[in-house]
Amino acid sequence: MMLDFGQYFDPNLYQSFQMWIAFGVIAIALIVYATDRISFVTSSLGILALLLLVFQLLPVIGSDGQNLLGPKYLLAGFANPALIAILALLVIGEGLSRTGVLDRVAGLIFSLGRGSAFLAPVLALVFVLIVSGFLNNTPVVVIFIPVIQVLANQLGVPSSRWMMSLSFASILGGMITLIGSSTNLLVSGLLKDLGHAGFGFFDFTIPGIVVASVGFVYVALIAPRLTPERQRPELDPGQGGKQFIAQISVAQGSPFDGLRPRGGFFPDLTDLTIKEIRRGSKSFTPPFDNDLSLIQDDLLVIAATRKALTDTLGTAAGRLAPVGAADNGENGERQKRRRDTEQVIIEAMIRPSSRLVGMSLEMMGFRHRSDVVVLGIQRRSRIISRQMSDFRLAPGDILLLQGQQRDIDALRNDPDLLLIQWSTSSLPAVQHARRAGFIFLGVIATASTGVLPIVTAAIVGAVLMIASGVLNVRQAARAIDRTIVMLIATALALGAAMQATGGDAFLAELFLQAASGVSPAVALSAFFLLVAILANLISAKATAVLFTPISIGVAQGMGVDPIPFAVAVIFASNCGFATPVAYQTNLLVMGPGNYRFLDFTRTGVPLVIVVWATFSLFAPWYYGL
Repeated sequence: MMLDFGQYFDPNLYQSFQMWIAFGVIAIALIVYATDRISFVTSSLGILALLLLVFQLLPVIGSDGQNLLGPKYLLAGFANPALIAILALLVIGEGLSRTGVLDRVAGLIFSLGRGSAFLAPVLALVFVLIVSGFLNNTPVVVIFIPVIQVLANQLGVPSSRWMMSLSFASILGGMITLIGSSTNLLVSGLLKDLGHAGFGFFDFTIPGIVVASVGFVYVALIAPRLTPERQRPELDPGQGGKQFIAQISVAQGSPFDGLRPRGGFFPDLTDLTIKEIRRGSKSFTPPFDNDLSLIQDDLLVIAATRKALTDTLGTAAGRLAPVGAADNGENGERQKRRRDTEQVIIEAMIRPSSRLVGMSLEMMGFRHRSDVVVLGIQRRSRIISRQMSDFRLAPGDILLLQGQQRDIDALRNDPDLLLIQWSTSSLPAVQHARRAGFIFLGVIATASTGVLPIVTAAIVGAVLMIASGVLNVRQAARAIDRTIVMLIATALALGAAMQATGGDAFLAELFLQAASGVSPAVALSAFFLLVAILANLISAKATAVLFTPISIGVAQGMGVDPIPFAVAVIFASNCGFATPVAYQTNLLVMGPGNYRFLDFTRTGVPLVIVVWATFSLFAPWYYGL
């Protein structure tokens, strides 16, 4: 049974009351999101529950007698095609991230720009800008955070100088294409719901390139000068400076094959140090003869940080094999299973009472007993200089282990080892990199040419990532961000409440009254600035959903094409530069950059002004306003 108090009141008064109730719920949502004291997931659930309760008691009755804000309509956001497309693209991005596709490109950029304190970071930011136009920017930023850290370390500058620019470049890149940001897809989907044609893949690419290019000049030249230079101690176990001793065998065609020393050492190997080269019964130690070159089956005893060792194994999997993993009698079936399953890296300490104390890796038979590979050994008191197979374990030694998650889990109750749980990380499945790249390019090609709708192309791409073995179902599910799901679904419900109660028309009329007598170009500029300010106080997605119907009302009230105003919503909602809570990538770089809240305000507000001014000058000319 549906209650309808409207039958007892004046219809106009009752509708006005419903509208202000909707505004009240929206205000509560904006305050909760802006203060960030409650998680987005919890806040969104609470707001959805409030909407369902309020409009069950105060229903908005449509022409067919149905409640326009009943559960069917308020919860429809969970099945919104734009949300489904966003989630599918997140799965595709996870596939690219897990296979190390972006890591390879990042390594290439690092090598091209090495030695230049300006060129190296700028090349990295250019790549981030471009890729963010076609891929969710969160995994891009996650991958490039350590790249920027390494670059900063090599150049002798704090990583805080460039970390904020990394986030800003990814946000600017998201303005270039329809799939560059989830905000873009949301606005396009709402346009269709409102009876207008949605955006095509490249419909706002030209103004997007102009805005992003001008903004990038600020990001590359000015922002690094405004950000504070704060040193931050490395807390990430994967980035730490402690050295592990490991050994790898050189495979034919690998990056090590044919490598020659210069001045007695291998300067090309900046991230690791060769301690010994074993070739059959011969052994070579530094300084190495310059006539010596590495050949197939050479055994290298190296010292490297965990990150350098993981990167070396990850980017060269199948060509560089850690001794004890694919060598020493391991059969082909076991090698194939190890390559085709998800591998994780974890550190484990030898307990003081361990039975392994005094034993070597060969004696303990660890690999055959646990199906887990020992990649490296680290002893806090000194650097190990002998071959791993000859080394005797001591209490407190740290082993760097690689294996399947189930095999690692089986070691938790091992009385000889203490697993360091926080050190767990995944090893890139580079053997699937090519197929992941082809799937991604196929999604881009079919979506951009119109062969398939974006949501269809994205879902097919996500399914192919799973069907082809790039990801398993658990990994794909892990890529789906529940915060994004709840935030978008709630924002769509708030937008539905505003539309059904006439709130969008009311706000559009207010804006038209305030902008009476001005040209459409001036109104477009003022509208952009208003949306950009609110986007920095609340989330970009919520701002986009709330202002899309308002943009249509404003454009129709002025008698102009609504497309420029809808594009203004997209670009302005993406202007989350002035606060760390405005955009997820800002939060990602806040820790590594050791930033404070006002650091974003000082550096981000000028960029908001730059983007606003560029759009205000270019868009009216481009759209003929």
